[in-house]
Amino acid sequence: MKSSVSLIFKLPAILSPRFSIIPTTAISATMSTSDHSSPAFDRPRSVIKKVLAKLQHEGDGAVVRRGIGRSDLKNLDPFLMLDDFSVSPPAGFPDHPHRGFETVTYMLQGGITHQDFAGHKGTIRTGDVQWMTAGRGIIHSEMPAGEGPQKGLQLWINLAAHDKMMEPKYQEILSDDIPRAENDGVEVNVIAGESMGVHSPIYTQTPTMYLDFTLKPKAQVHQSIPDTWTSFVYIIDGEGVFGSLNSSRVAAHHVLVLGPGDGLSVWNRSSNPLRFILVAGKPLNEPIVQHGPFVMNSQSEIDQAIEDYHYAKNGFEMAKHWRSQ
Repeated sequence: MKSSVSLIFKLPAILSPRFSIIPTTAISATMSTSDHSSPAFDRPRSVIKKVLAKLQHEGDGAVVRRGIGRSDLKNLDPFLMLDDFSVSPPAGFPDHPHRGFETVTYMLQGGITHQDFAGHKGTIRTGDVQWMTAGRGIIHSEMPAGEGPQKGLQLWINLAAHDKMMEPKYQEILSDDIPRAENDGVEVNVIAGESMGVHSPIYTQTPTMYLDFTLKPKAQVHQSIPDTWTSFVYIIDGEGVFGSLNSSRVAAHHVLVLGPGDGLSVWNRSSNPLRFILVAGKPLNEPIVQHGPFVMNSQSEIDQAIEDYHYAKNGFEMAKHWRSQ
């Protein structure tokens, strides 16, 4: 999310048909309530960078904690931005464009209503997910759907050069339809990818895993991650030990960038529940040139995106006469 040509949460637009399941990669999780000395992985992933997501203002009166997309963690290929947002009426994210990437909006509390220039409109509420592939161009608004704070996470995922000008599309999955698994004090919501033997129906244009874990006190989890993928953790609530048992506890609102390895081990050694997301994706290894809500591979492509938006062409044609209601 950002202001002016703002970046914000993408709402549910349309209930799309069933989506294909991402190809199975060796992604699994095991858990136990008892500590053990033998490592869960031959090459465990460790925390190589820790960033505290600090509060800042975005959009029209909204507040976000930006963990990725800031000076000390500009991007994390293929991830461009992570915002933990809170917005209350009359604040919101009025009409703004996107091109060249995907947005994933995951509601933690309340709801957000989305409208776009193609006539799509909808609301996602607590626990719902909208996966929006902006592709060649979307202009939309995202506004709170109720009184009080509406809270959630929004992740931006880069698209490969050959996908940046694809037709926009939406995938929406309601909370009740998100695959879940629970065992030995560990619960996981599988937003994308696979964990504990369950798969998400979301198709990810850029291969991505997105898991929401909750660990009861004394619980632990060991989650495999594809070897070459970039990965990070964002802690929503509580505090946990990540990577190795001798690591220090890390509290809420931190992004933890993980190093290479087979998977991540996490322990909840506190007396309160621990909730965090684990996100991983296949790096694109392509140039990133960003101008607000436009993310392309070169400055000339950015200049073209600005021109297309200004003159309502090449994907932005419907913007000429559209305003959200």
